[in-house]
Amino acid sequence: MTTSFDVIVLGVGGMGSAACYELAARGRRVLGLEQFPLVHDRGSSHGHTRIIRTAYAEGVAYVPLARRAFAKWYALEQHTGRHLLTECPCLNVGPPGSAHVAGVRASVREHALAAEELSGDEINRRHPAFRFPTEYRGIIERAAGFLYVEECVRAHIDGAVALGAEVRAEEPVRAWKPVGDGVEVSTDRGTYRAAKLVITAGAWATKLLADIGVPLRVMRQTLLWFEVAARAFRRDTFPIFIADTPDGEFYGLPMIDARGVKLARHYTAPELPGPEAVNWELTPDDEAALRQLASRFVAGLGPFTRGQVCMYTVTPDRHFVLDTHPAHPQVSVACGFSGHGFKFAPTVGEIMADLAEDGTTAHDIAPFRAARFR
Repeated sequence: MTTSFDVIVLGVGGMGSAACYELAARGRRVLGLEQFPLVHDRGSSHGHTRIIRTAYAEGVAYVPLARRAFAKWYALEQHTGRHLLTECPCLNVGPPGSAHVAGVRASVREHALAAEELSGDEINRRHPAFRFPTEYRGIIERAAGFLYVEECVRAHIDGAVALGAEVRAEEPVRAWKPVGDGVEVSTDRGTYRAAKLVITAGAWATKLLADIGVPLRVMRQTLLWFEVAARAFRRDTFPIFIADTPDGEFYGLPMIDARGVKLARHYTAPELPGPEAVNWELTPDDEAALRQLASRFVAGLGPFTRGQVCMYTVTPDRHFVLDTHPAHPQVSVACGFSGHGFKFAPTVGEIMADLAEDGTTAHDIAPFRAARFR
């Protein structure tokens, strides 16, 4: 027996849960299909916290999407009664000529954002845990913070279900195909039809979206926590930071609980063909490599307390893909978030809902079309 819906969403992680919620809020009959248990740790939407920021180094086109995301996270908090976002300044720092700092400066200038530039010495005086060289430059903004990532996904899922969506866990999708103007999706448990399909499959887009002309790759990343002295690393003295160094970028978040300070490297890992190549076990090298880099700029790192492995799904230019399928306009796709996507989840959910309903969106997604790779 084939069950029909208005929209099927493949993958109910950060982006898929937001799409389910947005579509259900618009009164659509929605089916969300997730291959793992809900709010799992085998993708890209886990690790306790994720940074949200507005002065965007990766490009000025992201700033309106970030502003919309802030508004929608606040609205989700109001709708669900859950605390999802904590505001905290974000420091972007690097040596002279840093591409990251230059990108932040361009976004500040283009969108007239409130931000302050600091020297390395000024950063160290204000925030005693840092040890940046004098010649480094920093830009600090206050329109930033961190999201409780698992709670955000759970809030979108619970909100979608409360609005009538059907979300099924541990039901891997085996295939999808166009059927007339609609789609058909097959799993081990059944076959489903819908007028529209939204694919937000994370690293599994390397398979489910192999035909859209985007060369997606997967990158294993690790999130690590270290014991620290609470006073120097709490939120009123230690900002979120993203540091561009000669040995690669790394970032951190203040100590907010017994886990300690959270640190991670950004990129600087091999590109893999798909998620099946990811080693989900932490290794001693994971801690050693990050500690060696971070301890040159962050003082007082104590013992390693815990860690998690996650994945980036990267495009060659490290920008998102938000589009309709080039051959099947009834299919909307969101993929290739390249390690900086989660903060935008509610905006992406809105874009996916727009594309599913109308084939277009008021958001400017021209920079994120798949055609740039063809």
